[in-house]
Amino acid sequence: MSDLMRKAGELDAADPLGGLRDRFVLDDVVYLDGNSLGALPANVPAAVDDVVRRQWGELRIRSWEESGWWTAPERIGDRIAPLVGAAAGQIVVGDSTSVNVFKALVAAVRMAGEGRDEILVDATTFPTDGYIAESAARLTGRTLRPVTPAGVPAALGERTAAVLLNHVDYRTGRLHDLPALTAAVHAAGAYAVWDLCHSAGALPVGLDEHGVDLAVGCTYKYLNGGPGSPAYLYVRRDLQSRFDSPLPGWNSHAEPFGMRGAYEPASGAPRGRVGTPDILSMLALEAALKVWDGVSIEAVRAKSLALTDFFEECVRAYAPPGRVESVTPAAHAERGSQVALRCDDAGDVMKRLIERGVVGDFRAPDVLRFGFTPLYVGFADVERAARVLAEVLGEALP
Repeated sequence: MSDLMRKAGELDAADPLGGLRDRFVLDDVVYLDGNSLGALPANVPAAVDDVVRRQWGELRIRSWEESGWWTAPERIGDRIAPLVGAAAGQIVVGDSTSVNVFKALVAAVRMAGEGRDEILVDATTFPTDGYIAESAARLTGRTLRPVTPAGVPAALGERTAAVLLNHVDYRTGRLHDLPALTAAVHAAGAYAVWDLCHSAGALPVGLDEHGVDLAVGCTYKYLNGGPGSPAYLYVRRDLQSRFDSPLPGWNSHAEPFGMRGAYEPASGAPRGRVGTPDILSMLALEAALKVWDGVSIEAVRAKSLALTDFFEECVRAYAPPGRVESVTPAAHAERGSQVALRCDDAGDVMKRLIERGVVGDFRAPDVLRFGFTPLYVGFADVERAARVLAEVLGEALP
């Protein structure tokens, strides 16, 4: 047994979150792609079966009231709230991340007023955020300016209406300074919109603590809500009365069943709703969130950093010299819950890793991405992944 294998065993034995693995449906595969799609929580199949067979099959339309379907978007939002540092009543679940980015960004521009004619967008953003920002700028008559997160403070000015930023860079795993950037945006009189897709469920966010205006996120990564599970929208409580949604659907009406010709927005978080909720996916998500019962996000963050540190240590020890280079910051304050390695033949390497039971993913042109979900990834998984990676890299040498 190698020293690193022995160390992995010791770390797993001392892991206070180690027992949470039993809350998931897992096999012998080392699954390091939870930053794309989380593993299946073991309680979800039975919950979905009840939704389909009893709530839909037997109660049918009565389930909107008797099974709590109508209130699910806010109820589940309140379940997510502690995981992102928000008090109840500020998050609504529904629609996709893209739709929620559009709602949040346009609403931010409208709150900023006519005197501010520029939107700043993270130049390193996930493509869909950039596409949505471009469309929002066209529709609101604003100019869109891409800037790196580090360049935001210098780019802010009297023209800035809103800034759309990612908390964690999806390619590199770099964690951006949400408190400092939010404060800079506010100092310029603008509104901050944060995309939390790669941070919620992996590390503390502190939406209320840091005064974030609006935030969005998906639920199928570290929150393990399932493929295509609905996203969420956070609107800070003191801004809710001014939140002017560009998608005023019947579900966000003050009297949704009044069928009135004129739109009057609901109060509170329901203003972020649009159309009829996707009940099957939404209630699967609600069941999935039960894996968080009794779990501290601070403990999850501590394990995440330990896992990523250990993976980097194992890669340095095992991998052939010069074959891979980490592009994820070493500093804990600048790292999310993934490690990205640059590798010339990354696409082929990842295919062979998956064939050998180590699942990560590839991002063009040359990045191997490994996501670490502390609820079910252990230190022995990490050591094995690095060892198999080294074997594949060695075989790929010319």
